[in-house]
Amino acid sequence: MTGLRALVPFLPVAALAIALPFTGNDYWAVIGTRAAIYWVLVAGLNLVVGFGGQLAIGWVALLTVGAYTASVLVASAAWPIYMALAAAAGLGAVSGVVVGLPALRLRTFYFAMATLGFATIVTQVALAWESVTGGGIGVSGPAFPAPFDTAWGFYALCAVAAALCTWMTVNVGDSRFGRALVAIRDAEVAAEATGISKPALLVTVFLFAGATAGVAGGLFATLQSYITPDAFTFDLSVLFFIAILIGGRGSIIGPLLGTILLTVLPEFAAPLVAWSTFLYAALLGVIVLVMPGGIANLLDFRGRKPLESNRAIVPRPALLGEFLNHTTAEASIRLAGVALGFGAVRAIDGLDLVIRPGEVHGLIGPNGSGKTTTLNVISGFNRPDTGSLRLGAHPLPAGMPQTRARLGIARTFQTPRLIGEASLLENVMIGGTIEGRATFGETLVSLPRHRRDERVLRDAAMLALRTVGLESLAEARADRLQHSELRFMEIARALMLRPAFLLLDEPAAGLSPDEIRRLGELIAAIAARGTGVLLVEHHADLIFDICDHVTVLNLGRELAAGTPADIRAHQEVVSAYLGG
Repeated sequence: MTGLRALVPFLPVAALAIALPFTGNDYWAVIGTRAAIYWVLVAGLNLVVGFGGQLAIGWVALLTVGAYTASVLVASAAWPIYMALAAAAGLGAVSGVVVGLPALRLRTFYFAMATLGFATIVTQVALAWESVTGGGIGVSGPAFPAPFDTAWGFYALCAVAAALCTWMTVNVGDSRFGRALVAIRDAEVAAEATGISKPALLVTVFLFAGATAGVAGGLFATLQSYITPDAFTFDLSVLFFIAILIGGRGSIIGPLLGTILLTVLPEFAAPLVAWSTFLYAALLGVIVLVMPGGIANLLDFRGRKPLESNRAIVPRPALLGEFLNHTTAEASIRLAGVALGFGAVRAIDGLDLVIRPGEVHGLIGPNGSGKTTTLNVISGFNRPDTGSLRLGAHPLPAGMPQTRARLGIARTFQTPRLIGEASLLENVMIGGTIEGRATFGETLVSLPRHRRDERVLRDAAMLALRTVGLESLAEARADRLQHSELRFMEIARALMLRPAFLLLDEPAAGLSPDEIRRLGELIAAIAARGTGVLLVEHHADLIFDICDHVTVLNLGRELAAGTPADIRAHQEVVSAYLGG
């Protein structure tokens, strides 16, 4: 979805927000305001948790930082409220990065504990720094001037802030940044292979999520009128986190509805407030068991649309000219004396290999001979112990997979790496992430360069799907496709990089004979356009039909190398691998 179409699911919520003041009940103004403030925070946090997959449980710390910053600057320094709110956003952004930095090294449970630790530290600072925060006594919250000094006036301000955050996060979610976040969450190695830098992206998102939390904190302090450390409970952190989980991963509308539900629900069950943590956990358990995709999954009508049976994959190699117009050059990928061991096992042992532009180089051998490890070394996922890697006259940086895409090196994987909840088209668009020119800030407010990026990426991805014969499935969820279709999807994603070199890891595995034949024609056409192809494959017929050069590995060492005819006649290869 793009543009205004992406906002259609939010119209019922907007209508409800507009209708609420007509109740004339100030009590509902407070409830609506609280829901809007919570969503300002959750909207940013959703990019971290729902899209990025980072378990940031202690995000209430950022609410605390924003609330105290705005309150203290207004009460003690006599700052105007809007300047104080901007300062709360700034300090929240900085704090968001501080909280998020451990995510670059810590995973899952450990990062969650780090965020909870930060929340505890912030609470203790608020208690101990009495001269500024008032300690346990607290400090008065800031007040907004007219027309926002009434219950409904303040509600209108918070509702506009919530709408603005919704719009911005929808823009990010439907952009190359949102797709990159989901790729990091579900297919990190594929994300790195397409040039996505996880550290840079996460730091940017933590900045934004911290800023929205800081603004939410300033608004929360106004709603509370008076704040103490007791106002920022663990229950609040649980509420923010569970709102995203019950809403559904990679969705905006789902967590928004989840936030509204968890804000309003206690008002209908006031006697159960003391059991709120238990109720949140029970609700989460029900969601996991009954609808594991959350609220968003219930609203995903596209994902339940029946797919055509008896589908055939018919690539169109003639369309490759739109992607690949390389002229055969002298630059080759060269491995010299490369060795890599895992403990006592030598996965690669002194390997020399040359991948030339415009040629298909086959890499074959028994299981465990080092074929995939060789691909991992070339694509930067494994760092060799000894030896050198060069692209033309320049060294290939070892152990830096995110650098390969910009050098024109693309790859597929032995097991297809995909984002199951995303459409086939969105999966392929991830391959062109680094081609985008709009900044994160431009994307937030949907400036022209962002919209141009999306049009260009979408058109290129559709062309890639037509090239591999999958255009009719562009809108289908990737986790509903056949294994063979996912194989060709990975090639389409790799083509988005317009690669000078393409590394294919067993692309024919699980394909029918007809599909293997069509795959071979497609690979040969890719090489004919000047792209160097390194093909790891167990289907010997495919190797001998399309390869210009073949290297045979055994126990990490080169057993033989030469033309397909040379390899067919090599007695050791026949005995050790081909049989006969």
